[in-house]
Amino acid sequence: MKTGVITVSDRASKGLYDDLGGPALKQAAIGYGWEVVDETLAADEIREIQRAVRRQAAMGCALILTTGGTGVALRDVTPEAVREIAVRELPGFGEVMRMESMKITANAILSRCLAVVVDRSLVICLPGKPAGAVECLGFVSGAIPHCVEVLQEIPTSC
Repeated sequence: MKTGVITVSDRASKGLYDDLGGPALKQAAIGYGWEVVDETLAADEIREIQRAVRRQAAMGCALILTTGGTGVALRDVTPEAVREIAVRELPGFGEVMRMESMKITANAILSRCLAVVVDRSLVICLPGKPAGAVECLGFVSGAIPHCVEVLQEIPTSC
């Protein structure tokens, strides 16, 4: 499955610190057998996030994973950015990520992780902390292949 990874971070996009979330998600995706075909850094700006998501969708990424911008800080705008360009939201992904994360930290209640459909791509918005992003992806990884098959209209053997 062609996969794109987008790190949303003002500081990383300006080179002020090393992106750790994107590489962690890339390794997790590879571990699931998914092919990471693009990695992008985007500032915490709605239009920049949208451009990155649209570009990866146009590249044929069936799965797009974002890390960062899902918290409560005023600069955290990833959910708003992807909702504006989504054709539908898949609330179960965010619900499961929060529910499972609550078993690890009470701060998970602050998370605004979500999943949406943009064009024919599944976009999953994950936390900015590398461990949190990888954990949350793991909580929903079992549903991703079927969702992508449906979105890509890949025939399945039933």
